[in-house]
Amino acid sequence: MVSPAERPTTPRASEEQSSDNVITRALSRISAIGSRIHGGEFPNDVEDSSDDDASNWDRMPEVKALRGEDGSGNGAQKARRLGLTWSGLTIKGIGADACFNENVISQFLPEKLKGGGGAGEESLRTIIHDSHGCVKPGEMLLVLGRPGAGCTSLLKVLSNRRTTFAEVDGQVNFGSLTPEETTKYRGQIVMNTEDELFFPTLTVGETIDFATRMKTPKTAAPGFATPEDARVGSRDFLLKLLGISHTFDTKVGNEYIRGVSGGERKRVSIIEAMATRGSIYCWDNPTRGLDASTALQYTKALRDMTTIFGLSTIVTTYQAGNGIYDLFDKVLVLDEGKQIYYGPMKEAKPFMEDLGFVCVEGANVADFLTGVTVPTERSIRQGFEAKFPRNADTILVEYESSAIKQAMMIEYGYPATPEAKANTEEFVQAMRDEKHPSFLMRSLPVTVGFAMQVKAATIRQYQIIRGDMIVLFVKQASNIIQALSSGSLFYNTSTDSSGIFLRSGALFLALLFNSLSAQSEVTDSFFGRPILAKQKGFAFYHPAAVCLSQILTDFPIHVFQVSTFAPILYFMVGLTGSASAFFTFWLIVFVTTMCMTALFRAIGAAFPNFDAASKVSGLAVISTLLYNGYMIPKPDMHPWFVWIFWINPLAYAYNALLSNEFHGKVMACVGPNLVPNGPGYGSVENQACTGVRGALPGATEVTGTQFLDSLNYSHSHLWRNIGIVFVWWIFYVCLTIFFTSRWAETAPRSGQLLVPREFAKKIARVLPRDEEAAPVNDEKINTSSSSSTTQITPEANDQLIRNTSVFTWKNLTYTVSTPHGPRVLLNNVHGWVKPGMLGALMGSSGAGKTTLLDVLAQRKVDGTIHGDILVDGRPLSVSFQRSAGYCEQLDVHESLATVREALEFSALLRQSRDVSREDKLKYVDVILDLLEMHDIENCLIGTPGGAGLSVEQRKRLTIGVELVAKPSILIFLDEPTSGLDGQAAYNIVRFLKKLAAAGQAVLVTIHQPSAQLFSQFDTLLLLAKGGNTVYFGDIGENGAQLKEYFGRYGAPCPPGANPAEHMIDVVSSHHGQDWKKTWLESPEHEKMLAELDRLVNEAASSPPNTTDDGYEFAMPLWQQIKIVSQRMTIAVYRNTEYVSNKFALHISIGLFAGFSFWKVGDSVGDLQLRLFAVFQFIFVAPGVIAQLQPLFIEKRDIYDAREKKSKMYSWIAFVTGLIVAELPYLMVCGVQFFLCFYYTVGLPGDTNKAGAVLFIMLMYEFVYTGIGQFIAAYSPNAVAATLVNPLVILTLVGFSGVLVPYSQIQEFWRYWLYYINPFNYLMGSLLVFTTYDTVIQCKDSEFAVFEPLGNQTCGEYLGDYMQQMGSGSNLVNPDATGACKVCQYNTGADYLRTLNLPEYYYGWRDAGIFVIFVFSGYGLVYLLMKLRTKKTKKAE
Repeated sequence: MVSPAERPTTPRASEEQSSDNVITRALSRISAIGSRIHGGEFPNDVEDSSDDDASNWDRMPEVKALRGEDGSGNGAQKARRLGLTWSGLTIKGIGADACFNENVISQFLPEKLKGGGGAGEESLRTIIHDSHGCVKPGEMLLVLGRPGAGCTSLLKVLSNRRTTFAEVDGQVNFGSLTPEETTKYRGQIVMNTEDELFFPTLTVGETIDFATRMKTPKTAAPGFATPEDARVGSRDFLLKLLGISHTFDTKVGNEYIRGVSGGERKRVSIIEAMATRGSIYCWDNPTRGLDASTALQYTKALRDMTTIFGLSTIVTTYQAGNGIYDLFDKVLVLDEGKQIYYGPMKEAKPFMEDLGFVCVEGANVADFLTGVTVPTERSIRQGFEAKFPRNADTILVEYESSAIKQAMMIEYGYPATPEAKANTEEFVQAMRDEKHPSFLMRSLPVTVGFAMQVKAATIRQYQIIRGDMIVLFVKQASNIIQALSSGSLFYNTSTDSSGIFLRSGALFLALLFNSLSAQSEVTDSFFGRPILAKQKGFAFYHPAAVCLSQILTDFPIHVFQVSTFAPILYFMVGLTGSASAFFTFWLIVFVTTMCMTALFRAIGAAFPNFDAASKVSGLAVISTLLYNGYMIPKPDMHPWFVWIFWINPLAYAYNALLSNEFHGKVMACVGPNLVPNGPGYGSVENQACTGVRGALPGATEVTGTQFLDSLNYSHSHLWRNIGIVFVWWIFYVCLTIFFTSRWAETAPRSGQLLVPREFAKKIARVLPRDEEAAPVNDEKINTSSSSSTTQITPEANDQLIRNTSVFTWKNLTYTVSTPHGPRVLLNNVHGWVKPGMLGALMGSSGAGKTTLLDVLAQRKVDGTIHGDILVDGRPLSVSFQRSAGYCEQLDVHESLATVREALEFSALLRQSRDVSREDKLKYVDVILDLLEMHDIENCLIGTPGGAGLSVEQRKRLTIGVELVAKPSILIFLDEPTSGLDGQAAYNIVRFLKKLAAAGQAVLVTIHQPSAQLFSQFDTLLLLAKGGNTVYFGDIGENGAQLKEYFGRYGAPCPPGANPAEHMIDVVSSHHGQDWKKTWLESPEHEKMLAELDRLVNEAASSPPNTTDDGYEFAMPLWQQIKIVSQRMTIAVYRNTEYVSNKFALHISIGLFAGFSFWKVGDSVGDLQLRLFAVFQFIFVAPGVIAQLQPLFIEKRDIYDAREKKSKMYSWIAFVTGLIVAELPYLMVCGVQFFLCFYYTVGLPGDTNKAGAVLFIMLMYEFVYTGIGQFIAAYSPNAVAATLVNPLVILTLVGFSGVLVPYSQIQEFWRYWLYYINPFNYLMGSLLVFTTYDTVIQCKDSEFAVFEPLGNQTCGEYLGDYMQQMGSGSNLVNPDATGACKVCQYNTGADYLRTLNLPEYYYGWRDAGIFVIFVFSGYGLVYLLMKLRTKKTKKAE
């Protein structure tokens, strides 16, 4: 630890000192001080450990630039010092105590019927009241407050991010600039938020590389040849400064993707903010998840940076140790938005003590300052009991009249001083100097030019793709498979009239597949959005750069994609065999693919959330496919929708493809298209074409030009059409850029409680919570630290579970394989946890604490584990995973459950099957009391960063969920206090102490314990880098034993220092000894091994203390299914966006298709339209599936991350729950589509037919949901799932007998794929019921008109023909002697015969077979979920 005397103080630069002189002095002093910044590195990491001057700031290029060429200030860069002043600042937000979360039914009710009192009424609420302060260049301000005090809101406004607030009054100045003038220097005022938003598949190196690349100044720093060299130097310096150089090639990761540890990820987000090279920094709780040593080192780095660069730094933090607190110049204390203290750091504690509060010896001053308004936390000095200030208002009155306030007010004139004005001018000049000359970016707050931005963003785009190769692989594989299956479907199509429909179909499919694949862009658009919004706030780039980089990345991928797809399809189908025609085809498909990708990207960018976007994308798919001229030819379109044809890029592409293919062809009429035909009818003069578009009366062949004319197409428009598609592409790209530029940084409504509408009545009475509501005389004016609200009542105490088992582990080693060979994460770790013992597991970030807990709790699915893990000296039983509680570091919960529901769910499923339901639910109340969550028990959990519970409430819930399970062996907690304020952390640890006192065994990893927190623990297992033990044993009274151990080996703990911080500091520093070796040679180590053997032998020889019931899950499967299905059903019921979206898609597509095929006629051409009208129903699926899969995968991730590992319930119950929850809505959807579609198209009205169609539609809802869910069940992520969808759906569509009639399907497919295809039976049954009895009325253009041979009447001439080939055709004038008119079909049944539907009973036969597919589809969901569920690793 650096002693206070050595700590760098802030140089107050008086006006006459020259700036470079200050910098030189500060630098030389800081270099002289050995205040080493050492973070985590692996022992074998030469680069980090040998380098003793990681914090030697002289080596940072930016510092060299400030000092000039020779360090004397010659040619130095202008400094960017601004300072920040604010006064009279009041922030108001629109807020209610809680918002209501509507459910499927209540969203349609008028306000009066909803009920629920005034809890949800929105009003203006003051978040910060009359705040003031001044942070000059080179100063650091610490903002303190409990959660909800308004610290984050204050930081947001001070960093000039005001959009989320309703009104902001008061004056804020950056230097002497106003907030409006500052917007063009947005990147210089940096806010680092609590959320860590990164692309999880990028490595740490790539992430930081991008950040530094976007802030490379125009000129190189002295000593560096180019700006690029300086940038790399700066990047490496920052990584070393925070000690994470060793993670350079490790993925950043997130909750579900393995990457760096939590503390390392936090440091990545800190470095990213430092790399922005700002002038004013606001840090929101930056030490969350860092161990005490790293947190202190980081704060020192911040202190140095602030001093050297003249920054203004504002930090909020929870659980700040005194070492951290002492580094600040000023402190600001907020309580419920009121500023109860603002002044010098040294005077804060005396000020509060003068009012009558006592700061206990060794306590964190920061926690003392925030605790003065909390009756249960504060201690009162003797003699002040009657007159101390009771609440924030009374303290504020004392502060207003104090001398400190008067002294501080003098600074508020700072913006008008000559110093501030000079600094501001210099700042503006410095910004001009470092900016790259760029015409486009001249007035924007970015640093580098547009071309550089695009280049860097493109490199990053490729890195993202490389990190997630599986998506690219799925995309290309499905592309090739689709080309092969489409090619074989239309294999070697004939060039006569029978091939016209098939060739058109093949061309249509080429467009269809590529546009359906593009739909995955909508899903993708929402994954990176928060990250892009954050980086836009840092002024890394203009959003246009990212949009263009995506196109540049797409370009080679699409070239490859189309180049594999086009030749396979083109030559297998046998399209025109000339080079010009092929390359024209390639170009059309390529431009269309780019255009449709851009369209869906624009849709994604235009909407604030995925559900809204997927509604529109589902409709876009349907409308572009229906109106491209294939299903409804251009002349047959209804006038009210024909405008869609003109604005549809696919229409122009399809037009161009047909012109390219049919131009210059002559197609002879054959088979059923030629009348009469067969033996005895050979004379061409006496035959004519029927049912072929464009054929002239009496002709026996049709030219390509005639065919194109009949569709209103022309070959002369070919290149015009390609050009139009290209223009649409440009238009969609511009739209994407426009919408992307308007993305907001944070979600509205964040931080508000959400109450389900069905609980509106219950909630009205509990919500108003006011700390000061308690009458004064009841206040406990005591000095005890025990919170009056968390006393365990005697009856609750009886309910707490007692545990008598001893849990031991010995020689535990865990190895994972990395690209650089195997890496040991745990190295021969020993230890035990006994009943009644509260054990702490500590170490610096990345030492392997979480890994050890994962291994002990049997949560690892990869790597190899060696060693013994025993309960009572016996191997772990099958029920171990559920009888041990494990609170993970990340709070993963079902967002649409309430707090009470989440607890009840866990209690019902994890307590033993012998306990009655009533007792389980009673125990939930005990835990709710313990965790003090009764007032929010009916609030939804919500999503982190959105509306719902706060970080601290989520953490308490995570602990509660494990506690209600009554874990019988022990409880593991991974960092339960990270991100909480001092009081909340203390409450949680004190509560764990009570559990231990009741006989529970508890093992906790903990990061930054204050001395008081640390003293609550009994034993300590201390790990160093590489998973090596450096201490295991008792802590002793106030850490006495621990201090004695370290003192004996030459690292005594200074008086007044926090022993927890001291020892982590000692074992993670490079200097001095090898603590691992010290431990192995110490007598404590020998004693520990002997004790471990004694415990194991003693336990093994006595009967086991916990009885294993032999069940893997606590509840029988049927009970699991009931409980899980109930939770899933409620979640879907509350997910209004999801359900409304389903409804909206069905209604809109139903009406859209209905009016597109409005009152379809009964001519021959209309039969084709009938077929396509019914065919439309299939295309409800892509839109709904694309929206259903992300939900399925999100639930699956929750299950995988937590519930599966704690053996809460079986995967069978999980799948059943998801299936059951959807059923009622699918029924409603089927009815909605039927009503909107069936009667508008004018299909038969008899109830037997309409009822049959409705039944089949309902069954189809189940079939496609099953398809969507089984794809999702096995997909690695949502984007991969959306890429597999088109492949599956199009294969089913292609071989269903619609695009290619049964008789023309290739024999290889015809005899198996056709028969196992659900869509074949769907279309078959729908067509029979809608078309079988229709009587056909030919239009004039559809008749075959020809002369009979030699004086016969038409009836005589055609007698044989009507018996044989023409048995289904209709001769209208049998008695005429000239101009015979023959219509191709007589009734719908004749047409259906050509589709392999010879009899009416086929309708019901197909419907019956279709029902079987409902079960097989859902069966596949179970199968694929089972295949995906990996077993967890056991120790070998």
